[in-house]
Amino acid sequence: MNNVHILDHPLIKHKISLLRDKNTGTNEFRKLTDEVAMLMGYEAFRDLPLEDIRIETPIEPCMSPILAGRKPAIIPILRAGLGMVSGLLALLPAAKVGHIGLYRDELTHLPQQYYCKLPQPIADRPIIVTDPMLATGGSAIDAISKIKNEGGSNIKFMAIIAAPEGLKALSEAHPDIEIYIGQLDRELNDDAYICPGLGDAGDRIFGTK
Repeated sequence: MNNVHILDHPLIKHKISLLRDKNTGTNEFRKLTDEVAMLMGYEAFRDLPLEDIRIETPIEPCMSPILAGRKPAIIPILRAGLGMVSGLLALLPAAKVGHIGLYRDELTHLPQQYYCKLPQPIADRPIIVTDPMLATGGSAIDAISKIKNEGGSNIKFMAIIAAPEGLKALSEAHPDIEIYIGQLDRELNDDAYICPGLGDAGDRIFGTK
């Protein structure tokens, strides 16, 4: 899977271990999610286009690079994906933010869409789709398919923790996108939760256990 990037930065690994701890409270969990997203975003945004502009420094004029093209779009998969947005906005405050609302049917484990609002125009805009957990891959696959149907093409997906099953499914369904993962875990259990995982990311971010 050449389109998969499993990040190995020590700070990412350290903070994910703190996220896993069942004793980490809501406030700290939320802060850690922000921090991990920011560290991952530094890698995911590495190939943003640049253009040179003329700047007057206190010493002399020079040509210096700034970001070029359309402003990137950050599109969280509701609701847990919201927890990664502020960390990415800290890197790119001018980014546009869209939302895709999906929930997992408790019986079938299949995603059901209930909301979609994307920045327009979405075409030719760098896009990062966020969801802390990539479990079966169903929600990510559906969300990215929706974005493509609306005209998006330059798409990346970012998850803090992934299961091998979901990573394989997403990579095969959308081989043209780049996938950024903080940690690849062992497997899914019978309830489609990632093991060892960190529990329900949405509940832990928003304190709704």
